[in-house]
Amino acid sequence: MEFFRFVLKRFLQTIPLLIIVSLISFFIIRLSPIDPLAELRLNPSISQETLDKEIKRLNLDKPIGIQYLSWAKSFVKGDLGYTSSGEKVSVKLKERIPNTLLLTLVVIFMTWSVGVPLGIFSAIRKESPFDRMITVLASVGMAIPSFFFAILMLIFAVKTGWFPVGGLTSYNFNEMSFIAKFVDISKHLVLPSLVLFTISLSGLQRQMRANMLEVLDSDYVKFARAKGLSEGKVIFKHALRNAVNPMITLLGFEFAGLLSGAALTEYVFQYPGLGRLILEAVMKSDINLVMASLMMGTIMLILGNLLADILLMLTDPRVRQEAK
Repeated sequence: MEFFRFVLKRFLQTIPLLIIVSLISFFIIRLSPIDPLAELRLNPSISQETLDKEIKRLNLDKPIGIQYLSWAKSFVKGDLGYTSSGEKVSVKLKERIPNTLLLTLVVIFMTWSVGVPLGIFSAIRKESPFDRMITVLASVGMAIPSFFFAILMLIFAVKTGWFPVGGLTSYNFNEMSFIAKFVDISKHLVLPSLVLFTISLSGLQRQMRANMLEVLDSDYVKFARAKGLSEGKVIFKHALRNAVNPMITLLGFEFAGLLSGAALTEYVFQYPGLGRLILEAVMKSDINLVMASLMMGTIMLILGNLLADILLMLTDPRVRQEAK
């Protein structure tokens, strides 16, 4: 019962956050000297009926406060309007969100599978040649801009021809068998996931190392060693649990960080994700698409934080006690 109450409480707390984000985003966009329907008006394939429908839906002839309430009402109903090319925004988001979630989950899995063990081992072998080498590599990884690294990987892929560049699937994807489809998608994911993995790994490894060093220097770990416990039990039974807990809280921010960092990476590799969609929408001043994409990014961040809170409750008795 406490678990469901905890989840419900966290879920209800996200509603004001969504409202605040939507208010800030909406008013900044509306107060800018950009016609929300400028691209639609320039598109000859867009009928006057569609334009009138958008004007009525957004209440563009009324005060900005009423415009926001109309947009919020339409958003809640799932009516997100049309893009500058005349497509439904909801259709574009349905195409891109699964791709972004796939890339994000792959990068998070890779980053945590490598970064956490590296951080633990670096802390255990503090000041060793291995620790110094990993620290230098992590600093280099944090210093390299994702956009620059993505361009280098793109040049490498074009020169060698080892990996496909552009999109998520090949032109004959529908004709492939299930295993061939899996391999094809995996090949297309290698370059963008490797770029984001390299950038994310450095920060995660350094954070895990710092947490582990702090826990290893605590009194209860020293007491466990004084009792004669083996080093393996001290590290993996007593120290690791408390060192990992702060890392779980960072899990939710991985979604937001990867979304913002993936925009340029997706653009370089022409990966059909949400980050690239937001970037292209901003460049085209596609207001409906920008607002919907920003809200979807916010929802992904909220869901990531909710997942982190749930995992933290399951692993940390103090959080369970607070929930009670």
